[in-house]
Order: sequence, then C-alpha cells, then structure tokens
Amino acid sequence: MKWLRGPKLAVVWTVLRVWLGIQWLQAGIGKLQGFDAAGFIQGAIGKATGDHPAVQGWYATFLEEAALPNVELFNNLIPWGEILVGTGLILGAATIPALLAGAFMNLNFLLAGTVSTNPILYTAAIILLAAGGAAYLYGVDRFAIPYIKKMLHHNNKRKGPKQIPVQGH
Repeated sequence: MKWLRGPKLAVVWTVLRVWLGIQWLQAGIGKLQGFDAAGFIQGAIGKATGDHPAVQGWYATFLEEAALPNVELFNNLIPWGEILVGTGLILGAATIPALLAGAFMNLNFLLAGTVSTNPILYTAAIILLAAGGAAYLYGVDRFAIPYIKKMLHHNNKRKGPKQIPVQGH
C-alpha cells in the first residue's frame, strides 16, 4: 500500500479531496437557510417497518429517542458540520478529522435510509483516509502538522521531568 501514500499520487488525492470538500461545502451552505431535519428524521423512522426495512430498528430508536427530541441541535450541527468538513477538505486543514467527520455523517445518512450520493462520498473519504499524508501533501496540514508537533515537543521539553516531592524526615 506504499504506492497509495506516495507523493506521485498526491496530486490525484488532492483533486479528490478538493472535489469532496466542494460537495460538503455546497451541501452545508444549501442548508443554512431554513433547514429542518425533523421531516428527514421522521421519514427515516418510517422506513424502519416492513419485511426488509431500509432503516434498522436500533437506528430508528436512536432517531426517535435522541435525534427527534433534539432536532434543533441537529438543525445546527448538520449544516455547520458539512461546512466545516468542506472547508477543511478544500484547504487541506485538519484533513484527517474532516474526513472522519464526513464519513461519519455519510454513514449516518446511509443508516437513515438515504442513498443518494452518500456511498460515493463515503468511499472517497475512506480512500483518502487510506492515502494518509498524501491526501494533504498539498494543503495546510503539510505545514501545520509539523509545526504543531514541534510546538508540542518544545513545550514538553521546557517543562522537564516531573518532580515527585519527597516527604521530609
């Protein structure tokens, strides 16, 4: 799998990452005005019946007991989460957390019985996660991650070893 993470494919992963980021950003911006997840959640709960339900019972229970009563929270989390994921992927900033968050949202949309573009976006996120650092070689993380590591190492070095107080005689 070394070839997948090499610099030769970094341009391909960058194009895929930016494309994926644009998809997320557009979806989030589109939801900023008048988005209400209640209908989506209720529709997903309704798909949990029949011989071959599109939504599993355990997930419908989660939607009914956790998501629906807190729909106002989800009305904010979903669009802003999509915008943050999109922005992070376009810039290549916090790329791995953005990919994980995006994949998690896609998985939840799939569990709620919505296929649409979710399998494609989910697969792209998994491929980029497998590409590792090559996914953000051309992005902010290329510079930010070494800088953060250096700062953390510098701060740990300054503190020195912890002194354990010795009880007096």
